Parts: sequence; C-alpha cells; structure tokens
Amino acid sequence: MSHDFRSRLLAGELLVGTMVTQGSAEIAELLAGVGFDWLFVDGEHSPLAAADVQRVLLGAGRDTPCLVRVAASEESAIKQALDSGAAGIIVPMVNSAEQAAQVVRWAKYPPLGSRGVGVGRAHGYGMNLKGYLDTANDDISVVIQAEHIKAVENIERIVEVQGIDAVFIGPYDLSASLGKIGELDHPQILAAVDHVTQVCRQVNVALGCFGLTAEAVRPYMERGYTLITVGIETMILGFAAEELLARVRN
Repeated sequence: MSHDFRSRLLAGELLVGTMVTQGSAEIAELLAGVGFDWLFVDGEHSPLAAADVQRVLLGAGRDTPCLVRVAASEESAIKQALDSGAAGIIVPMVNSAEQAAQVVRWAKYPPLGSRGVGVGRAHGYGMNLKGYLDTANDDISVVIQAEHIKAVENIERIVEVQGIDAVFIGPYDLSASLGKIGELDHPQILAAVDHVTQVCRQVNVALGCFGLTAEAVRPYMERGYTLITVGIETMILGFAAEELLARVRN
C-alpha cells in the first residue's frame, strides 16, 4: 500500500491526512477508519518515541499509509521510522541540496543509498525481508520541509535532488527565521512561500501544507498543493468536546 501512496503522490493526486501526536493505536485506528488518505505521525513536536510511532502505525493498519516526521535529519531516526513500517518520512529543516541528498541516501537501500538492513515490522518481522528489500526503494516517500529562509534561497537546487518526492511548507518556522514569528501575512513570508511554490510547480515536485481547519488549507489546495494535513487529533477531540459541552449547557 505504501507503493500505491507514493505513486499517487507523484501523480499529483490530492491526499488528505491529519496529524497524530499521541501514541494511541486506538486513535490511529479510528482516524484510519474515517477515511483519511494518510496520517502525519509527528515525531518532532510531540512526545512520541520509536515504540509509540510503531504503535500508531499498528493502529492505522496496512491500508492507511503513515508518513513519520522524524525529530531531526538524522540517520537513526529515519531508519527507525522506516523499519517500523512507515510509508515515508517527513524531514524537518532541510536547508540545502546537500542535506536533501543525505536524507535520500539514509532512506534508500544500496545502490541508491546507504540505508542499513535490519529486521522490523516493515519486513514482516523477517518473514518478508526479501520482498521488502526488493520494493522499498520504489515504495518509500521522501518529503522534506522548507521552513527556513535558507531553504527558500536554495530551493532551486533542493528540488533537483533525485528522490525528493515532495516539499512541505513550514510557514511558522519560516517566519521565525526571518524575525517575523507568527506574521504569516507579512510580505516577506508571502513572497518566500510564493517562491517555493513556483519553483516546485515548475519542476512538478508535490507540495504539502498543514492547517488546523479546512478553511486554512483550502487556499493552498487552490494553488496546487496536494499533500494536505488538516487538524491535529488532540485539537479535533478538544474542540468537538468543547462544542458538545457548550450545546448541552446552552
């Protein structure tokens, strides 16, 4: 199913997911059952450890691909996420073509990269080792985040790196790197996002974004963004509970 996800991503199909920040298999199973195309498992801004990530992937099941945002651009974090059965990785703060190329090498087995061979859930705990090794380089999606002004300045070279399947915009961190934290409507931030958008569209690299609401992501979708993350499971629960309580009390 991960190969199907990457094929859909590369084909420019609209893929709508939501963010998971808690290590609950039950919540992941519930979200998968709702019908999201994929789940964004956040290993960067959450308490999720490697075992928690695998628990989420188990809950999501084989039919709902999960992309894991690793804590940092590090080989061990990428290996753990992929060995757990992630359909791909999202790597934060990739600011140069050299960084992007290193990410691809860590995510791909030889001869395309240097990913070490281990035995984990992805390999059927050893029962499907050869089958996984034969297809993983084609199946795994590699997404990098453009969330610093350096990434914006280097985006033309970054998207030339073979194996980068999508660029995920991080406007909040981008605004911080420009000394305009949270000022997402500032002309400098808008111009930076526009530049990344135009460059990626010119070379047919998929674009991704995050928003808390449908209204927040819709403008990106109208500009051709296809890797969409809407909402966070904790906030979905909190807002729904708050609304329910208010309706009962009123």
